[in-house]
Amino acid sequence: MENIRNFCIIAHIDHGKSTLADRLLQLTNTVSERDLQAQTLDDMDLERERGITIKSHAIQMDYTYNDKKYIFNLIDTPGHVDFSYEVSRSLAACEGALLLVDATQGIQAQTISNLYLAIENGLEIIPIINKIDMDGAMVEEVKDQIVDLIGCKHDEILEASGKTGLGVDKILPAVIERIPAPKGNVDEPLQALIFDSVFNSFRGVIAYFRVMNGTIKKGDKVKFVNTGKEYFADEVGIMRMTPEPKNEVKAGDIGYIITGIKVSREIKVGDTITQVQRPCKENIKGFEDVKPMVFAGIYPIDNDDFEELRDSLEKLQLNDASLVWEPETSLALGFGFRCGFLGLLHLEIIQERLEREYDMTIITTVPNVTYFAYTKKGEKITINNPTDLPDPTYIDYVEEPFIKAQVITKPEYVGSIMKLCMDKRGILKNQVYLSPTKIELQFEMPLAEIVFDFYDQLKSISKGYASFDYHMNDFRESDLVKLDIKLNGENVDAFSALIHRSKAYHFGSRLCGKLKELIPRQQFVIAIQAAIGAKIIARETISAMRKDVTAKCYGGDISRKRKLLEKQKKGKKRMRQVGNVEVPQQAFMAVLKLND
Repeated sequence: MENIRNFCIIAHIDHGKSTLADRLLQLTNTVSERDLQAQTLDDMDLERERGITIKSHAIQMDYTYNDKKYIFNLIDTPGHVDFSYEVSRSLAACEGALLLVDATQGIQAQTISNLYLAIENGLEIIPIINKIDMDGAMVEEVKDQIVDLIGCKHDEILEASGKTGLGVDKILPAVIERIPAPKGNVDEPLQALIFDSVFNSFRGVIAYFRVMNGTIKKGDKVKFVNTGKEYFADEVGIMRMTPEPKNEVKAGDIGYIITGIKVSREIKVGDTITQVQRPCKENIKGFEDVKPMVFAGIYPIDNDDFEELRDSLEKLQLNDASLVWEPETSLALGFGFRCGFLGLLHLEIIQERLEREYDMTIITTVPNVTYFAYTKKGEKITINNPTDLPDPTYIDYVEEPFIKAQVITKPEYVGSIMKLCMDKRGILKNQVYLSPTKIELQFEMPLAEIVFDFYDQLKSISKGYASFDYHMNDFRESDLVKLDIKLNGENVDAFSALIHRSKAYHFGSRLCGKLKELIPRQQFVIAIQAAIGAKIIARETISAMRKDVTAKCYGGDISRKRKLLEKQKKGKKRMRQVGNVEVPQQAFMAVLKLND
């Protein structure tokens, strides 16, 4: 165990984690030159196309230093705020972290957030400045920022370029010297932490674990403590570029286990594995259940695909433990699922993966967040869907979630960013200059306001020079109302939204206007109304397609024309009573892009 090092790479999105991981794999000859490609560890097409890491990836490397052989277990982590749950799981399996900072961008919001996560887990931090080969690199300035942030010495900060490989050879010796070897005892009862799992259609569920104490051998009878289920270890091994079976995996190592489990619910990320004969005395603590931030309905376009969608979501949940879902029904869309996500990018990625990997065509409803409604009897009701909100006469008050938001930007964009946050009902809490060219703003904001397009607007007004991070703060009482959309007097529950009273009229009138453009004309008049309870606050009308019934009346008395028009009017009225309005798929999508 003296010669094992477990570490991960943490950074803000797009600071070069995956590129640096490629160079480390090259340096240790873990991957042959022929198999090496950009973002080697990212195995999803989606990750390569967008240039982001969505899943954490673990790999074992061998390295010889001063005639001693070392084993490195490296975990490459995502950088986007929506995937911070992946980062927290990876940190639990490591003793150290490489903190990567882009020499052209400096410290950004997610850098600070991930750094604090690592410090809470008691990890040894090795600061590295990446992209030093770039024209706009500000090496000395960024070094000063890192020194201010973590209090290290100037000469402890490594300089590297993941793209050219410059300075990468100094990183692995630093890992050996600075990151401690894992603690643990091979002779103790088995105690291993599951930090990830994937689904393989041939082998079933593959769980990735870190052994804290003891040894796990092929053929052992093991128990998953939280679920209480017992299995035989059909195969155990370590992760190279392809899984490598071994007879045993010992304390301090990271490995995988295949037990033939076919049902996703039987494995929980954060669970403890132990042996049935010699169980460990206590679970590994410090793992919490994921708390979804944003909720949306996912429905199959064809109701016959409901069961297929359920299977697809179950398999996705194995690859992505932060996805939460339960079945629900909608009057407009039929049977589907209410899903919980960590953010809007997470929702977009899940939607795309369902379409690509499982060939599902789906409709996604308007995203919303969790609220608490308190009735006049003192009952507390959790509202994940606007249709769950009781009648306003029974409600005493409604609470909505607030977040602590952290924006790091250049001083020239402070005014426009403040205006954006204030428009979103934000409260400025603090303003700190990190350096003469970098300022940190701290806000408290309602989560519902940032769900739609806050991140995109922030990027556009700051020309890409603002980074954003947030975490949950508390729930606060707010003046919220339920906005319903009615088509010819019928509520369309998929368009319902809980919204602050001050913004209800603006949102309702824009939504009615958008629907007027997208819903095709019928043979009868369609009234589109936005309503709060019984009060109509906005209305648009789609006029009927009508035949010119008076065309054949040339000359003669006007009463002939009137008679024909009255007859047509009665027919339209009758048709309106029995007619159904079909809402096209793009109308549901348009609601998400209302602020474009």
